[in-house]
Amino acid sequence: MVSVLILAKNEEHDLPGCLESVSWCDDIHVLDSSSADKTAAVAAAAGAHVRERVFDNYAAQRNSGLHETTFKHAWVLLLDADERIPEELANEMRRRIPSTNHETSAFRVRRRDFWMGTWLRHAQISPFYIRLVRPGKVHYEREVNEVLIVDGAIEELEEPFDHYPFSKGVGHWLEKHNRYSTMEADQVLLLHSNSKPGETISFRKALFHNDFNIRRYHQKALFYRMPFRPFMKFCYMLFARRAFLDGRAGIAYSFLQSIYEYMIVLKTRERKSSLEDSREGR
Repeated sequence: MVSVLILAKNEEHDLPGCLESVSWCDDIHVLDSSSADKTAAVAAAAGAHVRERVFDNYAAQRNSGLHETTFKHAWVLLLDADERIPEELANEMRRRIPSTNHETSAFRVRRRDFWMGTWLRHAQISPFYIRLVRPGKVHYEREVNEVLIVDGAIEELEEPFDHYPFSKGVGHWLEKHNRYSTMEADQVLLLHSNSKPGETISFRKALFHNDFNIRRYHQKALFYRMPFRPFMKFCYMLFARRAFLDGRAGIAYSFLQSIYEYMIVLKTRERKSSLEDSREGR
């Protein structure tokens, strides 16, 4: 019915739970980014097909997993090691896939982020993700916080899947987002350098376009142009999205997201300054 593709690096802690949640699948693949721990051994012991690939960027890694893997089934479920598939979602996929028409290339699924034993229902910025796909009809773009481009119709599943971004602790989250912020700063500079004369980012598309990926593209482009981004992000999460309703976890998560945004701002300034100095021969 469905094949499963899990991307992993040094995930011996989280991978067993992920594999257990998809134990109903008879075609599980783990793409290992040269782990230094027992990730590959854990995957193989669970009966998964393991392939290793040196990591270059997130889009390339995911595209390799999708397009260079021989899957048993026409549909592939995309997962990270800190994610879990509840039985209700597995059952819904079994019901929906046999009746899906050929024009549909992907399904969007709601993701529930958990921290401190709390579902970050309000604090979570992007709760919907395309995760069930026909591999030949999709590809990823953007090196970090990658965007999935779909050739065909997108439907939605009602049941959610679960995500535990702090399963390895706050320190690990900060280390990961330190790497993300470096890559995001590079993307900001790339976006500015590649902008064409007369090219405009649409506020209307950012808010109202029916394609989530297009909305996110225009939202990010607009967001990068705003002053006081870290403070605005904190206010948006805490008050506009009412993250305070998620209690202590929601408030703390809002602070962490604003810190992440400030890291991007600082690294972007640093890179701009270095580029200007190099041009002037300083």
